[in-house]
Amino acid sequence: MNERPSRTVAVILETAPANNRWEDFQWRLVAAVPDMGGEPRDGLRNASGHQRIFPGLELTLFQDEAEGYYLNASSGEPSVFVTVRFDEATGQPYAFMATLSYNEAARRMDGGERVERVPAWPELAEWLSAWVDVHYKPEPKQRRKPGSFKGKEGRLRERN
Repeated sequence: MNERPSRTVAVILETAPANNRWEDFQWRLVAAVPDMGGEPRDGLRNASGHQRIFPGLELTLFQDEAEGYYLNASSGEPSVFVTVRFDEATGQPYAFMATLSYNEAARRMDGGERVERVPAWPELAEWLSAWVDVHYKPEPKQRRKPGSFKGKEGRLRERN
């Protein structure tokens, strides 16, 4: 495996009926699939709504995000996390970026971004798990012994 392996994906957003009186529909993430190239474009369109396809999003694995990849890969349902933004001029959504790191997705949400998740397809999940198996090394937990286990001399040294 090279130092920063990556896969390119396309994500699909679609409209869904909104359950409120202020808007007729909402955009939601429905899939992340292997990249099919090209530019963002309309996909399926019917009476219940339509889809937009956003190709060309890179999923690059970085060593310093190994814990986030581990948390995703070991979750039982590995996911692709997609940051969705809205164009201020048109009000239309677009897929800004995608990641496989649970921690990166959480940081983006903490920063006020809209992040949605969809299950990773099986080959992508296997690729992620294989990388995690090789590169993730959990940091050893350093446990401090309570003072009661150190004896009288150990407690006296800590005070001084």
